[in-house]
Amino acid sequence: MARLSLLTWMVATCLVSFSKASNTPPFCWGLVPRGGGSSFASACEEVKSSIINKANKQIEEMRRKIIDEGEVLSSFGETADTICNSALEEFAQSAPSVPSEDAVSAASYDKKLEELEATLDAPLHVLYLKQLGLIREKSLQQYRAASKVSETSDYEAMLQADSQFTREATKLTRFESDWSFASERSHLQTIMNDVAASRKKIVDIQMKNSEKQSTAMAFLQQQQQMIQQLQMQLYGQSSPWNVGMAYRVPDTNFNLQGSYQQGRANLQLSCVPDEYAPMLGANGFTHGVGPGNLGLSLNLSV
Repeated sequence: MARLSLLTWMVATCLVSFSKASNTPPFCWGLVPRGGGSSFASACEEVKSSIINKANKQIEEMRRKIIDEGEVLSSFGETADTICNSALEEFAQSAPSVPSEDAVSAASYDKKLEELEATLDAPLHVLYLKQLGLIREKSLQQYRAASKVSETSDYEAMLQADSQFTREATKLTRFESDWSFASERSHLQTIMNDVAASRKKIVDIQMKNSEKQSTAMAFLQQQQQMIQQLQMQLYGQSSPWNVGMAYRVPDTNFNLQGSYQQGRANLQLSCVPDEYAPMLGANGFTHGVGPGNLGLSLNLSV
């Protein structure tokens, strides 16, 4: 018993001396201090959850306008920065203070701050990408409309569309983050280049077809000139008079047609029913030759 008491007294003396040297309160063996890092982390988690629930109401309102209504919020980047900064400031004011020289609590505090910003940044970034897609389609439509105007070249239309996209995307970007619209801008430029290449290919095909048609017409004109020259050699100078005549024999279906073109006469007899005979009566308007059954045309080539 004496030895045990002496040993106990020595241990207690050492602990008291150690506590005085390190400025820490004495403790008993086998007992774990309550609270500490775990209670501090729990308090920070409660503050973080409360702030997230409050911010989600603002994010949900923006989500309804962007996703459901397809609207682009021109001040989205500034609003996103405000939401995140306000949440971090509120956390700094509402969370418990970090105990001095407590590395575990300090690490837990920093982790909760990072989790808070990441939790709010994720849905905001999704809405950001959705709006980039909307303004990309808008800029692409502007390019297609501008490129159809004859006064505007494809290159100028591309510059205008790219400038509009960059201007609107900059307003949507949250600057205090790693958000970037470089990928969407590159996608827009790729689509415009593809459209321009396809349009140029179509224009080239049309020009080639037009050249072929012009060549064919020139060939036909040459052939026609050669035929006219041969006709002049065979029949002499052609007459400039072109005369045509048609006569229907009264009370019959016989129709006599005659023509005189380029010094040649042509006579044709055909049997064509008169569709207007019942309307004109038995003998038509007149007996014999008259305006009802005689047609005459004259064409003079100078």
